[in-house]
Amino acid sequence: MKVGFIGLGAMGRPMAHNLLTAGHELHVWSRRPESAEALVAAGAAYHDTPRQMAVGCDAVVSMVTTGADVKSVSLGDDGVLAGLSAGAVHVDMSTI
Repeated sequence: MKVGFIGLGAMGRPMAHNLLTAGHELHVWSRRPESAEALVAAGAAYHDTPRQMAVGCDAVVSMVTTGADVKSVSLGDDGVLAGLSAGAVHVDMSTI
């Protein structure tokens, strides 16, 4: 399964890593690209925008800090929803 992941902090990074080690094709985006370095080194693909990351994904998981962050990564021309194909899902797991 091709999975996108946004939010690579203390909770998100280990979850994303588990998806990668389980054999899923992992695509990531972060406002802080350095937080994705270990995942990229392990085989994840980093993208410049949430939209680019979402293209072709079966599912995208986001886990960000605030409601404004959810809107920022989800909506707009460069948001996840602009890149998702019909039938793909976006699961927001933020604790806001």
